[in-house]
Amino acid sequence: MKILLVEDEPKVAAFLHKGLTEQQHAVEVATDGPSGLRLALAGQHDIIILDNLLPGLSGLEVCRQVRTHNPAVPILMLTALGETDDKIRGLDAGADDYLVKPFAFQELLARLRALVRRRPETAASVPILQLADLTLDPSSKLVQRAGQPIQLTAREFSLLEYLLRHKGRVISRVDILEHVWETSFDTGSNVIDVYINFLRKKIDKDFTPKLIHTLVGMGYVMKEE
Repeated sequence: MKILLVEDEPKVAAFLHKGLTEQQHAVEVATDGPSGLRLALAGQHDIIILDNLLPGLSGLEVCRQVRTHNPAVPILMLTALGETDDKIRGLDAGADDYLVKPFAFQELLARLRALVRRRPETAASVPILQLADLTLDPSSKLVQRAGQPIQLTAREFSLLEYLLRHKGRVISRVDILEHVWETSFDTGSNVIDVYINFLRKKIDKDFTPKLIHTLVGMGYVMKEE
């Protein structure tokens, strides 16, 4: 796996570079925001590990700019800030997951595996998913609503794909955590609500009928209004 690591703390960068290369990953390292952004836009990386507090350009701004050019690459944000609002700002900037320092290296590896686990399948074996005028192609990772392309992050795409594969069924928050995040999260966290809102803004806000519905105390369902 080709990984871009953007981390300005020398000891942390050296520790992660050593550990990831020992796991047979190819690791490219940047130590500030501008160089991290340049490498992210120039290279073809399987995943980006991005520190939040960077010199020159913040991790949030790097994340936003990467998302503009590459909506699909998974981004794991590292942060010393553990407050919920800080995490939400990272997710809102386009990060797919976050990890608060200090963290266990094995947890980092587990989160990386979860983010890259869903591999593109062959077009012949994977049908396009559709509901009303919304289509999702699992092979090309292309999402359209009323013929207009919709840009999603890797995590948003996985969430939408899971909901579409179970359209018409009520999906609980626990189901979403287990099948989309594939790692342990605080069940009291509002991360699912945050991502549902991201999807609504992109595929429902400017279109009719509305397709994502909340059933209070039960979960979510995708169906025509």
